[in-house]
Amino acid sequence: MSDRAVLILESPPPLDDLDTAELRRMAAAADEIDECLRVLGKARLNVVGEILKGAGQFVQMTHYPQGDVYDAETHSQYYYHAHREAEHGHFHCFLRAGGMPGGVTTVADPVAQGWPAGDKAIAHPVAISMDRFGAPIRLFTTNRWVTAETWYPAADVTRMIERFSVDHAFPSWPTNRWLTAMTRLFRLEIEALVAARDRVFAEHAARHPDRNPWEDRELETLSEIAIDPAAQKARVLAALAAR
Repeated sequence: MSDRAVLILESPPPLDDLDTAELRRMAAAADEIDECLRVLGKARLNVVGEILKGAGQFVQMTHYPQGDVYDAETHSQYYYHAHREAEHGHFHCFLRAGGMPGGVTTVADPVAQGWPAGDKAIAHPVAISMDRFGAPIRLFTTNRWVTAETWYPAADVTRMIERFSVDHAFPSWPTNRWLTAMTRLFRLEIEALVAARDRVFAEHAARHPDRNPWEDRELETLSEIAIDPAAQKARVLAALAAR
């Protein structure tokens, strides 16, 4: 598999255009992340270990936990697995049809393409890459074949980000809260990644008109950005202090 087409975003999006209410929501998300890590740290646990507990040997490409994690109220879903170098593994975050905002439209006929359709439609806004210590190191997006998703344009996926929320205790209450808060704290980064995803995809499709771009194994990771929750929190607090 190749990452040759990946677009690496070198810096986080500016916070200047955000209103005070949005900055406060991001600060609250940062506090939530810290609280989840605090309670886990008291027992020498981390968000990844919570997902893998009791699973036995960690096997590449296997979904953890078995059957994924799904919130029937918000229609959010995620799983953890590994298959990339330079990381321990990553969380794939999804939103199913029942949680999507009204008016979203796929880029092609999902039935004709063999994609999940109707009530089974599913979008993948972002994945969160983790190091071997259970800390987040980057966000990234992928091509359709990687996650077997239904493909929506960036503008529609952007509207889905704030709807991702896992609000129950299986398999781990702090991990679910942490993952939800991560999508809040890094919402701007996810929006930028999804926009970059579409640009990389369109450029690759134009260069290879003879291929089905959604199933092209040469096109895997489309965009990524390195992240640091502590640095992001500092940026947000500094922006609030400047108001």
